[in-house]
Amino acid sequence: MNLDDNPNYKRALDYIAQHDLTALTPGQHLIDGDRLWVNIAEVTLKPAAEAKFEVHDRYIDIQIPLTGTEQYGVKPRRACQRPIGDFNAEDDYLLFDDPVEQVVTRHKGEMIVFTPDDAHAPLIGAGALRKAIFKVKVEAQK
Repeated sequence: MNLDDNPNYKRALDYIAQHDLTALTPGQHLIDGDRLWVNIAEVTLKPAAEAKFEVHDRYIDIQIPLTGTEQYGVKPRRACQRPIGDFNAEDDYLLFDDPVEQVVTRHKGEMIVFTPDDAHAPLIGAGALRKAIFKVKVEAQK
């Protein structure tokens, strides 16, 4: 997937560059209707053994820890083998119970991007974390 062709992705990067994400209150902040929004979440991290992989069809995730460090299990979507139920089309996700074998670490302020081709198991670590989760609608440049 070529992210440079997605105008919503470009808008997300502009928003990140121009706003202090740490000043946003917890909850959802609409930026451009259903095409782009950010959710500021306050979460508790968990061991990798408890993390579930997730995939999305209609949205790209941009995740940024705003405090502390978060690890993410990562693998190609096509490599996931143990779905938990069916795809939830309304909320755009499918969970998998595959074991986490590879992790990527992001520290405060570092961005990670997950496209529909990527499976990710977020919230790995210990303690509390505040993070920004951007939902970027998949669509090509017109």
